[in-house]
Amino acid sequence: MAELDSTQPVPERGVAVRDLTLAYGDTVVQQDLSFHVQPASIFVIMGVSGCGKSTLLRHMIDLEQAEQGDVVFDGHRLWTDDSAERAALQRRIGVLFQSTALWSSMSVGENVGLPLQLHTRLSAAEIRDQVAFKLALVGLAGQESRMPSELSGGMQKRAGLARAIALDPDYLFLDEPSAGLDPITSQRLDSLIMNLRDALQLSVIAVTHELPSIFTIADDSIYLDNESRRAIAHGDPRTLAEHAEHARVRAFLNRQPIVADDGPS
Repeated sequence: MAELDSTQPVPERGVAVRDLTLAYGDTVVQQDLSFHVQPASIFVIMGVSGCGKSTLLRHMIDLEQAEQGDVVFDGHRLWTDDSAERAALQRRIGVLFQSTALWSSMSVGENVGLPLQLHTRLSAAEIRDQVAFKLALVGLAGQESRMPSELSGGMQKRAGLARAIALDPDYLFLDEPSAGLDPITSQRLDSLIMNLRDALQLSVIAVTHELPSIFTIADDSIYLDNESRRAIAHGDPRTLAEHAEHARVRAFLNRQPIVADDGPS
């Protein structure tokens, strides 16, 4: 189960979110979030649009700092005062943004190689070898010279994934990975994500509201509620679809409307 009792010791392995409150000024986005992502698992952050899923992801990858609480990776606090330790932890995180964020003026190979140029001392030849290897892992072997504009939406996502794993991260964050893709391409991307988790033993944290992807890839999940501003469900989404305590969660996972405000039922 994903839920983490905030009174318990922080797990030494995996990602632990502890008593996290996300706010912009007086506006609370989510509060009192505590959960644990097991090593080499796929954890889905789900909920309706506007509930704070991507905001939580931005905090977990250190683009923003929380109002209160902690994010802990394998026993190491993200928001430490030690800048060297914080930078080392950031290098263990790979991110695929919703827009892929590929540089349009750079080739696919240059995009994937950029993190290696910035953060390693590898030679140009070694970088080329690593780029070729990472592109092969995502099914884009031999595509180094192509420009992002020449790729389909699915290929752009895979190129973004190759760049996200360029530095061999331990944790891979995905922000709406299936957004804008047709169902077949989305299914192939789901399979690729699971294959990468297995091959590289990645801990994957994915933000999505795409139900087919949720039911396909998730080992565990958390549901962020946009009314209470809290997590109101934790666990395997296949189980939650039938047995979640809150009707809102069951309705979301079964594509059913909520006709009235509800509590546990």
